[in-house]
Amino acid sequence: MNPSPHAAAPGPLHDVVVVDLSRALAGPHATMMLGDLGARVIKVESPGRGDDTRGWGPPFVGEGDDVQSTYFLSANRNKESITLDLKAAADKDTLLRLVDRADVLVENFRPGVLERLGLGVESLQERNPRLIILSITGFGHDGPEGGRAGYDQIAQGEAGLMSLTGSGPDDPQRVGVPIGDLLAGMYGSYGVLAALHERDRTGVGQVVRTSLLAAVVGVHAFQGTRWTVAGEVGRAQGNHHPSIAPYGLFRCRDGAVQIAVGSESLWQRFCAAFGLDPQADGMASNGERVAHRTEVIEAVEKAFATTDAADLLAQLGDAGIPAGKVRTLDEVYDWEQTRSQGLLVDVEHPTLGNVTLPGPPLRFFDADGAEQTRRDHTAPPTLDEDGEAIRRWLEDGA
Repeated sequence: MNPSPHAAAPGPLHDVVVVDLSRALAGPHATMMLGDLGARVIKVESPGRGDDTRGWGPPFVGEGDDVQSTYFLSANRNKESITLDLKAAADKDTLLRLVDRADVLVENFRPGVLERLGLGVESLQERNPRLIILSITGFGHDGPEGGRAGYDQIAQGEAGLMSLTGSGPDDPQRVGVPIGDLLAGMYGSYGVLAALHERDRTGVGQVVRTSLLAAVVGVHAFQGTRWTVAGEVGRAQGNHHPSIAPYGLFRCRDGAVQIAVGSESLWQRFCAAFGLDPQADGMASNGERVAHRTEVIEAVEKAFATTDAADLLAQLGDAGIPAGKVRTLDEVYDWEQTRSQGLLVDVEHPTLGNVTLPGPPLRFFDADGAEQTRRDHTAPPTLDEDGEAIRRWLEDGA
């Protein structure tokens, strides 16, 4: 086992070593997920500048040489940092010794880059047959456009997500976070876990590949089958569900609330609570309500027009109708429900002191329903913070 020297409590992957050659967001998000589960993640960065996201901002925090990008802080908790110039023989040798000790290697270079560095898949797996390699690209490793560079917003557009997002068909919008990158990271870590399980049986590693294109297409869900099976092209239609009504954002006296009337029994309850006729023309079934969406929205907003959002949410709750408000991020992080789920973690940063980060979205419980002790998380590392310690570890061979 090779536990991280930083970890105060082990996680399910405490005996797994990950060499992280990735940068920006998709790969770093994947390795952060593995680190959250207890893996020792060694982040390999370019000397002098490190991961590109160290320079992405504002906002930045800190002063002088200790300034830190909040973007970098979002994707690199529970990692160690070592700087290596992969074109320099000595540093390349250090990387290869890391590969010898690793269970997983993660990279998101454009296809062909690692091969040009003499670090292709075949040579890495020949050196360490148990190595699992996660490789993330923009549009795939092969195919007619496999060599394209991948950036999140471009992928959101190319993979159809922007055509489904916005106020209407002529208003394509990107999702407010780099969802293609994040999904590729999530799918990548999911693939790594499957490969680790397979290795327990076979004793050998394998290559896991995904891309921003694959990740976004992978979450098309009903919009995908809407086209592949029914031949309908989904388009953006604002804050209302394309297949369920009423389901979306509705105006009231002092703002708006969201409701999800996802079944006929909920529709009956909703109508009883707000004085609507459930059998009115165009409203007797979900299919009819979707076909007459404009009339349904008008009827619901008329029923809501004289009530403030807070009172309306109380009424909806009493009626058993799923509902909620639209929170700003400061409200989300101040919300006690968020805190109760372990979604904020306090870490000690070497230059910033104590900082609060968004935390991992998983919790673990034993068979008796008791939550297992949450591991202590570590702050994203400063550049080459752990370089000396990692080199000692490699020399010691422990």
